[in-house]
Amino acid sequence: MPAHTRILYWFRNDLRLHDNAGFAAACQEDVQVLPVYIFDPHEFRELPAIGVKKTGIFRTNFLLECVADLRNNLRNRGAELIIRVGDPVTILANLAETIDAQAIYASKEVTSEETDVESALSKRLKPLNIDLELFWTSTLYHVRDLPFEIAKLPDIFTQFRNRVEKYAPVRELVCFSDDISMISDVDPGEMPTLATFGFPDALTADVRAAVPFEGGETVAMDRLERYIWETDLIQTYKDTRNGMLGEDYSSKFSAWLAHGCLSPRLIYYEVKYYEQERVANDSTYWLIFELIWRDFFRFVALKFGTRLFKPSGIKHDLNKHWRRDFDLFQRWAEGETGIPFIDANMRELKYTGFMSNRGRQNVGSFLVKDLGIDWTWGAAYFESMLVDYDPCSNWGNWNYVAGVGNDPREDRYFNILSQASRYDERGEYVKHWLPELAHVPAERVHMVSTLTRQQQADYEVALGDNYPMPVVNPTKWVKK
Repeated sequence: MPAHTRILYWFRNDLRLHDNAGFAAACQEDVQVLPVYIFDPHEFRELPAIGVKKTGIFRTNFLLECVADLRNNLRNRGAELIIRVGDPVTILANLAETIDAQAIYASKEVTSEETDVESALSKRLKPLNIDLELFWTSTLYHVRDLPFEIAKLPDIFTQFRNRVEKYAPVRELVCFSDDISMISDVDPGEMPTLATFGFPDALTADVRAAVPFEGGETVAMDRLERYIWETDLIQTYKDTRNGMLGEDYSSKFSAWLAHGCLSPRLIYYEVKYYEQERVANDSTYWLIFELIWRDFFRFVALKFGTRLFKPSGIKHDLNKHWRRDFDLFQRWAEGETGIPFIDANMRELKYTGFMSNRGRQNVGSFLVKDLGIDWTWGAAYFESMLVDYDPCSNWGNWNYVAGVGNDPREDRYFNILSQASRYDERGEYVKHWLPELAHVPAERVHMVSTLTRQQQADYEVALGDNYPMPVVNPTKWVKK
């Protein structure tokens, strides 16, 4: 007989049935389980410093789709997902007590807000004599399989990668039993809507979006199948991953990974099988390389805790000082800086909730290095806007950009003109998101602020009118 025979399973950022160690453990023979998901209103609160919600409309919509898909997949197996809106600690403790659960099982998180909830829940359950068991479900390499203690995690990614690739196994996928024995007579609850969290009733997709992100394990599995097997796009991933336009320049797995709809181990084993069946090259390896980067940021968050979120960063660098110029920050956020490559990326984010990796590095560097604005504002804005927001990767990358992370290259700086000329040589990306620049020739579109009055008239651009004057002088990026 298993140790626990009545278990409440709390779904968090593990919204899948495949390769889910926690849920599989809860669905053992002779065990009754109650699957639960809780929307915490705290996650949708306003962030007054920058004037946005902590979770914006794109991620909220995606999350709603993820949870609806999970509920549907459970129903197809004769089970049900109990849905509630409110404080997770109170709701979970009350539910567990009501159903006489002996334990709550859930996935383990590493960042402070999530671990604070875990601690509060554990404290609440103790006098009720209900156990809390947490399972590691989010990374390619299991935390217990690392060839070092977290306190001795290498500060440089390459050292981390070399050691885990050599000494750490990738665990086998966890098999899931379709035979779920549900605890009955619990009101399943209604799915909330966008309006529940203060948004408009419906989200209208922008037709210019790179990919129509739809939440859920079902769509995630389809995307995995399409990207690897149906189109063979993985064969060219390393060459195309710095693209800016279209659906297929990168895998776009990040949103489903962030919500736990897709297991990184499943991606790994699909790639390995593909290499065996079709071809193994730099591109197939590079997708695994990116999963290892994702792991690294999660383990960095585990090692450094709340330092990840402070202006001084994980370096605890108190010598850096940041501006808090809200008007200038707003121009960056709205894509109104007068620097076309920056504005195009920021408008893509504003209208779709997505931005390429190349774009993120450039707009981050521009905010921090060229405008001197507090990097935590940029990280919080990304947290609100990105459909694929993951606290570890987002805040870890912003630490890097701001020079307060564990980047071996000191003072990493992006020359925006050089980057724009390299990655958007013909100006197609900029014109896609800034239609007001449609008639500017490719060789001039990235330095539109240098156009003469006559050129502006010829190209139907009016600087300071239908396109803003630049907030910094872009000639500083011109190669001497």
